[in-house]
Amino acid sequence: MAADARNLTGEPFVAPSPDAGPVGAGRPSTARPRPAVPPPPPAPAGRTAAFAAPARVPLPNASGPREATTRLIAHGCWYPSADPSGTRVAFICDRGGVPQLWTGPVDGEAVHLLDDGPDPVTEVSWSPDGRWIAYTTAPGGGEHTRVLCVRPDGGDRHILAGAEPGSSAHLGRWAYDGSAVAVTVAVPTAAPGPDATAEAGAPGPGAADGRLPGHWQDRAGDTKLLGPAPHTAPGPGLPSPVLTVRTTAIGAPGGTAPAAGFGDGLSAYLIDPDGVAAPVLLAVEKDAATLRVCDLSRDGALALLRRGPRGRREAVVLRTADLETTCVMPVADGDPWIGGFSPRADTLWLRSNAHREFAVLLAAGLDTEGRPRGWSVAASRDNSDLELLRCARDGGCAVLAWNVRGVSELEVLDTSAAGGSGPGRSAAGGSGPGVSAVGGSVPDAGAVGRRGRNGDAAARPGTDMVPPRPGADTVPSRSVSLPHEVVTRVTAAGPRPLLALSGSRRRPGIWWLPDGATPVRTPWSSRDEDAVPPGRPPVRPDPLRPVARDGLPLHGWYYRAPGRAPGEPAPCVIHLHGGPEDQERPVLDPLYHEILGRGVDVFAPDVRGSSGYGRSFVDADLGRGRFAAIDDVADCAAHAVLAGLADPARLAVMGRSYGGYLTYASLVWHPDLFRTGIAVCGMSDLATFFEGTEPWIAQSAAHKYGHPERDRELLRALSPMSRIDALRAPVLAVHGEHDTNVPPGESEQFVRAARERGVTAELLTLPDEGHEFLRADNRRLFRRAAADWLQRQLST
Repeated sequence: MAADARNLTGEPFVAPSPDAGPVGAGRPSTARPRPAVPPPPPAPAGRTAAFAAPARVPLPNASGPREATTRLIAHGCWYPSADPSGTRVAFICDRGGVPQLWTGPVDGEAVHLLDDGPDPVTEVSWSPDGRWIAYTTAPGGGEHTRVLCVRPDGGDRHILAGAEPGSSAHLGRWAYDGSAVAVTVAVPTAAPGPDATAEAGAPGPGAADGRLPGHWQDRAGDTKLLGPAPHTAPGPGLPSPVLTVRTTAIGAPGGTAPAAGFGDGLSAYLIDPDGVAAPVLLAVEKDAATLRVCDLSRDGALALLRRGPRGRREAVVLRTADLETTCVMPVADGDPWIGGFSPRADTLWLRSNAHREFAVLLAAGLDTEGRPRGWSVAASRDNSDLELLRCARDGGCAVLAWNVRGVSELEVLDTSAAGGSGPGRSAAGGSGPGVSAVGGSVPDAGAVGRRGRNGDAAARPGTDMVPPRPGADTVPSRSVSLPHEVVTRVTAAGPRPLLALSGSRRRPGIWWLPDGATPVRTPWSSRDEDAVPPGRPPVRPDPLRPVARDGLPLHGWYYRAPGRAPGEPAPCVIHLHGGPEDQERPVLDPLYHEILGRGVDVFAPDVRGSSGYGRSFVDADLGRGRFAAIDDVADCAAHAVLAGLADPARLAVMGRSYGGYLTYASLVWHPDLFRTGIAVCGMSDLATFFEGTEPWIAQSAAHKYGHPERDRELLRALSPMSRIDALRAPVLAVHGEHDTNVPPGESEQFVRAARERGVTAELLTLPDEGHEFLRADNRRLFRRAAADWLQRQLST
């Protein structure tokens, strides 16, 4: 633990001495007793005051029997975390009808339910000393989460953070000795504005009055819409938001994340799960989109934090003894676990796409003060993102998952070959583009040799080793053959990797590598043959490559309903993912399986704005580029028709979250193209969406869609409600009762306006669900309702 961080209670805090290996070279350990630190005084103007420390709330024992009362044969298991020995795993499983916390041996079937409560579990982390399992739940299925701890036998269950009304908590890393776990607590900085649609005299479609909700007044910030320029050169040096604690600023200018001026107040703590020591405050950020503690050095002297809105994430290295920032580096979106320190904290590993199209593995040698001496690219692949990164606790290797056009490829990198100084260490010092730090610069995309199994032309088929570039340092690696298409999580089970896998023909499951090379399914993960009820096997999709009307290549997966003759056009639904930065992956979706069973094909494209194809593709929908994204939907439908797959007279459009927005937009921008639409948790008016959504979501959304004040006219032009008079096709809207990401009012106002214009429109509201539908009975109801609607609307 970082014993010298400020605590909020004034109570004495003594950090246990860690027993986790050597400390940083030349850097004294901070893990020793410290005198009590007085509580922080009120923050001066322009500074962020610390929020109240979370309180420990005991809970009754909620462990259950070996089996759930109602077991789903076709269940999923995901998000594994192993105990220190690597023999037992805590994981999330929905075999009881809702995602719950379970444990079991990696090589046995004796699983045990640790929390039989109704709240879905979203994250799991077993402590390094084996004494605790920390996990995150979503009460009521909503967006506000809390962090709990429980003993591996199910005892001493309690809430660590997030119990206070209106607050939310997120799980971070454990201290290496298990004495504390990092938790981020979110407290809204302002109450949301009134719901404009609730007033009897509310204006008609769109935000016609031009008024901002109360929590946006005087909060213009520095949000800026960016165009789709290539990311192969340093961009403008926009100011980073300043992290503050007490009265000491720990942020540094010169990063890439703009200060937004609205959002939640976030506080990162180290919390003792035993409740003996007071919470230790690491950092506070006001009006923030995200703040997560991704790693702690073994001696507790350094913390790695991830902050910033999507598209503008940053890694922050914090020296805990004096709360000084030693490095700020742009990092990639996606998985929040962006990297980690070597055992001696003399190397930092990051998954970053700083000033380049695709995410790579960056390495920086750190000096005794935690500042980077220089940066190098340790691994990269042409036209592929580094999607997941897991560094072994002993520093011997790193497991890398690459996203190759939606399919995962796994690589194990021998980091011990790099020694303590980091692979390919650049000897150059000095400050460089994209680094708010003392020393170190980021190599641009053209200045560093591409390293990786597919990164060099010299790679030979059939070899597992990375071929050396002439004159360049290399790090040896080997590939791991995967039984299914997509890796969703990588962690460690002792010295062996532990994987969560999904595929087009199986439910999510957990696999371990007993020999370090060959994945073996854990006995309690569902079998491939149990993925769906017998009689109709899952459909493996085919890749399609549409081209947009402006020449931009698009991508997607086409699922052909069984029983149709080759060349016979079929009714088809275009299904659109959320995000916008999500990516369609070839994994088994029970919704698709249900729709295919009704004789309707599914085409799931990645329109501009999706991830997996480079940052320029992600940013191609920014600002007015969103109009082109709406046209992409029509172009994908046209491609399916021209390929002879889809019947042009029986096309539908469907999507969830941002895909729900695109569904509404496609129905009013291309009213004669689609016979019907299904919008799931979609935004219908961007002005009312900004009024009602969570503050941290609003901050991130402003970078994607536009600022609700400065870009008011653009947002109005992009809002489907502004074109509701063009609607012709029947529409089904589906929403979770407790959705605070996209409030249910977005569906309600679209359905109401459609009915007022004589268009058939229905609304299905799912109880005890938020933005994600997590309960088995509700998911089943949704799937059948959607498939029934499509079958009815496309039958003739």
